[in-house]
Amino acid sequence: MSLTNKDKLYSVIQQAVIDELQTKQLTLKNNETQFVPVSISARHVHLEKKHADILFGFNHRFEKFKDISQPGQYSCVEQVTLIGSKNEIEKVRVVAPLRKQTQVEISMTDARKLGVSPPVRHSGDLKDSAPIKIVGPKGSVDLKEGCIVADRHIHMSPKDALAFNVSNHQKVKIEINGQKGGIMYNVTIRISDRYALDMHIDTDDANAFGVSGKEKLKLLK
Repeated sequence: MSLTNKDKLYSVIQQAVIDELQTKQLTLKNNETQFVPVSISARHVHLEKKHADILFGFNHRFEKFKDISQPGQYSCVEQVTLIGSKNEIEKVRVVAPLRKQTQVEISMTDARKLGVSPPVRHSGDLKDSAPIKIVGPKGSVDLKEGCIVADRHIHMSPKDALAFNVSNHQKVKIEINGQKGGIMYNVTIRISDRYALDMHIDTDDANAFGVSGKEKLKLLK
């Protein structure tokens, strides 16, 4: 490497260190007023291509119902029915785009109604998760695994993570005000350059703490 190239590299590294230190200093000054927006995730289904073809027909084009908080993701007009050993739940929305593996996300209340026993997991962690049946307008799919209760989590970009001084998969606490307020424990930090800052909780957690989905909640370490 030439001296000129080395100088350029050192300059880039030096600036990156300075930027990070400045960010951390700003974080230390503002660590008492760090708030994150929150969204409430109702039951929904992510589909892989093979299962989408079975449920809705070959190469079905899903219609957007509305955007959700994460870039490029949206809930669809299309809906399915979930069937467990005890009961069924109709009108469960599909969330697009398609994924590598079909995933069903429900609450503990939904699980009791359906008669299934899903584990609490990160999205995508589906090994040995609960079986469930999905019924669409064109056919049905019997999943051997794929049904979970999503853990409480906060999506962050790397820049957000620096500002909040947290690391990927770190567990944090969230303070909630209001008549049913309290401290929500075991909230997982999830960091990616594909993420927008947003906390996701399910309907059970929202109801338990009186969260409407319009608040900004305080992050505690």
